[in-house]
Amino acid sequence: MKPYIISLAVGLLVGLIYSLLGVRSPAPPAIALIGLLGILLGEQLVPIAKRIVSGKEVVAFVRTDCAEHVLGLPVGKPKDDA
Repeated sequence: MKPYIISLAVGLLVGLIYSLLGVRSPAPPAIALIGLLGILLGEQLVPIAKRIVSGKEVVAFVRTDCAEHVLGLPVGKPKDDA
């Protein structure tokens, strides 16, 4: 249930931002796609920042985990269930 409440809260926040910017919802396709890209990239900022602060490898993480999250799994690559 918690993910649904969080999703609703974030949706309300985005709706508020749309209203403040004067963008109507549903947004035109280009704006919506750019917004979705921003969401995908923004989700990766916290894990990257945590790795930088802890001194862990960042480039390999971006090339693997971040790339798979943002771009999806390459065709034919099975998803690890570990």
